[in-house]
Amino acid sequence: MFRRTLMTATAAMALAVAGLGAASAQDTIRLGAAAPQSGPLAGGAAVTHWPAVRLWVQQTNDAGGLQLAGGKAMIELVEYDDQTNPQQAIQAAQRLATQDQVDFMVAPYSTGLNLAAAPIFAQLGYPQITGTAVTNQQPELAAQFPNMFFLLGRTSVMAEDTAKVLVDLREAGSIGNRVALVNVADAFGIEMAGISRAVLESSGFEIVYESSYPLGTQDLAPVIDGAKSAEADAFIAWSYPGDTFALTDQAIVQGFAPGVFFTAVATAFPAYAGRFGEQIEGVLGMGGVNADDPAFQAFAAAHTELAGQGPDFWASATTYATLEVLGQAIEAVGSADRAAVLAHLQDRANSYETILGPVSFNENNDNERYWTVGQWQNGVFRGVSARGRDGAVDVQLFDGWN
Repeated sequence: MFRRTLMTATAAMALAVAGLGAASAQDTIRLGAAAPQSGPLAGGAAVTHWPAVRLWVQQTNDAGGLQLAGGKAMIELVEYDDQTNPQQAIQAAQRLATQDQVDFMVAPYSTGLNLAAAPIFAQLGYPQITGTAVTNQQPELAAQFPNMFFLLGRTSVMAEDTAKVLVDLREAGSIGNRVALVNVADAFGIEMAGISRAVLESSGFEIVYESSYPLGTQDLAPVIDGAKSAEADAFIAWSYPGDTFALTDQAIVQGFAPGVFFTAVATAFPAYAGRFGEQIEGVLGMGGVNADDPAFQAFAAAHTELAGQGPDFWASATTYATLEVLGQAIEAVGSADRAAVLAHLQDRANSYETILGPVSFNENNDNERYWTVGQWQNGVFRGVSARGRDGAVDVQLFDGWN
């Protein structure tokens, strides 16, 4: 397992000048992070997770650190590659806590890895503020793991809002009633497909093709061929980055262009537009942002300067916001006392200001304000549906692979 310890050059220089080379715990907060740097989800984490985490650390240290009761504390980031492996994610969390003795940990990347690591976070007493986990099990998980918090949304809401987009297009006479529904066979995809199926059928749609494929599947031509042969009016894929790109590529190759083409994770990636260009005008996907919000634009500019690439138009900002929430809770408590920070997060009266806007948690540790559906319009992935967030734009009909 690869370990990496990072502090920004500015932070390191500040410590040296102050003569704090062997800083005490009060002067430094150690932040552990384990997420994919290899394996099937490494590409997604390289866009959504790692740059946002490193940017927050850099900007916090450049501002002098977090304000504790005894003075400023710089952030030291300790990284591990979990190899997109649940067991490695568990072992990394254990090692960060017991060997590296980090004060706090960043939540893992993806729904599946968050669920795998949740018992360890809870057992070791670390807040787990998730920015890339989407599940309908939030009430049960919050009851079982009171230290687990959710910023990205619930499965049922994502499915409902996606179906609502289809309903509106059907009522406008833009699409028919036939839907192809496919999913990656992991915790995220299986749950999303099951709930989506029920919501679509209750909305009067006919599922004419359904398929599930293992995480990391390279050849998805048969999936697109099946959806095309079924003459689907709408295609919905609860996909992860690799399959989002592969499904789109195969749809273009096979000339499969239904009135709705929806893929999930990575549809909002700048690399998606970089790969497919103007052909994706009108493609729908999971999430979204208010791309015109000055806070997001400032985040995007800083992200590009640090990482050499822009953030995605969904979970990058959410991942950054999880650390804004953690940092504000630490400052409110005035120390790195995990139990006190956790109690602050669990207090329903508390709210946190983030680049997404205000974030607060309900009785299920759920933030109820989030984006659900986005669409590529004029080279930008804009949010077209949200719960509690402003800036949604009107949906456009997908007009084929231009």
